[in-house]
Amino acid sequence: MVGAMSLLRFLGLGHATPAGGTGGETETVRRIAARLERLPLEDRRFVAAFAYVLARVAQVDLRIEESEALAMERIVALQAGLGPEEAALAVEIAKRHAELFGGTENYVVTREFRRISTPEQRLRLVDCLYAVAAADDTVTNLESSEIAAIAEELGVGSAELTEIRSRYRDKLGVLRRG
Repeated sequence: MVGAMSLLRFLGLGHATPAGGTGGETETVRRIAARLERLPLEDRRFVAAFAYVLARVAQVDLRIEESEALAMERIVALQAGLGPEEAALAVEIAKRHAELFGGTENYVVTREFRRISTPEQRLRLVDCLYAVAAADDTVTNLESSEIAAIAEELGVGSAELTEIRSRYRDKLGVLRRG
């Protein structure tokens, strides 16, 4: 589950939000978070942003393959300590929002994840991004480029990105023949 430190504090939401305000969270994160009511609010925000960034990579080629969706569900369940139904719901909402609002939400949600996560959680997310991209047995150049952009937005250094990427070397489309 998410670390003990309050993610609300990371979000700057440890104080009252003006009426009608969102305290800086995005509509996408709020919608996913609202559906995961059994979790504490700060954990819901974390799961929502995490799932959305996974969907961002899966959606980069304008379609999310079944293998990618299943990988996302497994990853969200494992990383957030959710049951299969909750993970599937979080992923489904994230997928739909990525399809509908990707161009406008991608950077905002990724920046929010950076704000609410630890450096270790950011590295874990980048590794999970490669796992989602590799779910259909190939990390395409487009997916790899999107992961690199996300890593940069998250503040993950190039050496760390290269180390993570090397774990998926056999799946990288650029290195495959035929």
